[in-house]
Amino acid sequence: MEFRYIGKSGLRVSPICMGTMTFGTQCDEKEAFKIMDKAYDAGVNFYDTAELYPVPPSGELAGITEEMVGRWMKTKPRDSIILATKVAGAASGWFVPPMRHGLTMMDSFHIERAIEGSLKRLGTDYIDLYQMHWPDTIVPIEESMKAFDKLVQSGKVRYIGTSNDTAYGTSKALSTSKYEKLARFESIQNNFSLLNRRFLDELSTLARSENISLLPYSPLAGGVLSGKYNKNPDAKGRFGDYMKSKNQRQRLMAARFMNDRSLLSTQKYIAIAHEAGMSPTTMATAWSKQFDFVASTIIGATSADQLDDTLAAMDITLSDEVLSALDKVHDEILYPMG
Repeated sequence: MEFRYIGKSGLRVSPICMGTMTFGTQCDEKEAFKIMDKAYDAGVNFYDTAELYPVPPSGELAGITEEMVGRWMKTKPRDSIILATKVAGAASGWFVPPMRHGLTMMDSFHIERAIEGSLKRLGTDYIDLYQMHWPDTIVPIEESMKAFDKLVQSGKVRYIGTSNDTAYGTSKALSTSKYEKLARFESIQNNFSLLNRRFLDELSTLARSENISLLPYSPLAGGVLSGKYNKNPDAKGRFGDYMKSKNQRQRLMAARFMNDRSLLSTQKYIAIAHEAGMSPTTMATAWSKQFDFVASTIIGATSADQLDDTLAAMDITLSDEVLSALDKVHDEILYPMG
C-alpha cells in the first residue's frame, strides 16, 4: 500500500481515511466496530471524527461518536492508529453547534475545553491531528493559532489542521503561523468530489505551493455518486431524509447535492464507470485520491458491507482515458452543485 505524509508533518497515513460521522445515528456501536475493524484489517490506519458527531448534530448525541471510537481504539495498539478529531466551529458560522450551550468560538477558552472533552471521550492522552471544524468570522486568527500551538507544545496534539476553509482563510492562518513562529495547519479537510470540484479553482494552488494536504470528505457527494438517488429519489440515506426534514438548512443542503444537474452528471459518471469495469463508488473514490495534493480521502459507511467498493479504490489508479472522460462530463455540466 502507498502511504502518504500529511503536509510537512510526520503523519504517514493510508490513502483512505475512515470517517465516523454516521456512528450513533445511522449505525449503532456494534456495526461501527465492524466498520472500523474491516477498514483496519484492509490497512487503513487513519480515522477521523469530531466532537460534533454524529450527524445530524444534536445536543443529546454530540460526543457519542468519539466515545465509540475511543472504546474501539482500546482493542488496537494506539500507535498503529492516526487519530484525527475536530473542535466545533464558531456559532457565528454556518450554523450554531449544540455543544457548550451554542456559544462556541475559536478562542483559547473553547479550544482548551474542546480538547479536554475529546481526550476524555476518546480515552487517549494525545490527538494526532486536531482540526478546526470551520473558521471563526469574529475571533482573530492570531488567537486561534496561539491556542492550537499551545496544545502542540503541551503534547496533547501532534499536528493541527483546518476544515471547510477558504483560500484566504488558510493563507491568513499559514502566514500568522510563520511570522508568529507557531504550529501551522498541515491539512485542510474540504468537500471534494466529481460533483464538487471547487477546490481546484484556487485552493489546489495554495495546497501545492505551501505543501498543505487536502483530506477530501464526501468523495461520493453524500452518496449521490453511488447512483442510488438516480434509481430512487427516496432511497435510504442522509439526503433522502434531509429532503423531507423540517430543518431548512438540511433541506437546502440536500437540494444542493440532489438536483437535476447533479443527477444528470451522476448518470454520465455511472456509464463511464461501467465502461471501465468498476463500480461508480470505486471510481469516484479513486478519482478523489488521485491528486498530488491529496493525502487521504475520507470515506463513510453505515454498514461494513458498504466498504467493499470504497476500499477497492485503495490501490486503483484511474487511466488517462477514464480521467479524460470524467473531465468531459464536468465541461458539459459545470459545477452541478453550484
